[in-house]
Amino acid sequence: MFMDSEVLAVLAAEACDDKKARDIQLIKIDEVSSIAEWILITEGLSDVQVRAIVNAVEDRLKGEANVSPIRKEGVNEAKWALLDYGDLIVNVLQPSQRKYYELEAFWSNGKIRKFISKNSI
Repeated sequence: MFMDSEVLAVLAAEACDDKKARDIQLIKIDEVSSIAEWILITEGLSDVQVRAIVNAVEDRLKGEANVSPIRKEGVNEAKWALLDYGDLIVNVLQPSQRKYYELEAFWSNGKIRKFISKNSI
């Protein structure tokens, strides 16, 4: 089953939101980079929460889209975990790592897609 990359990105964002990830950013980068179509950037406040967010994304995308990451990085350390789905790259960082690497600034020439957290309502 093929799933549109934006639908995949939103599913991943919803999975992050389910685990109370903070400040979820979806950035469409296909016009400025060839590495992916979408980048998701979010944060977890601890190693445990980062791993829980990563697991939730993997479970949701496997269950609803039947896709698994091509590559995973940093899940054991859980300071900055990355899931590479080809068209979607999911970054889950702890706040200090997010502030240091400033991925949003790096991808600022991409198009931001608004994601409204159900936890902020």
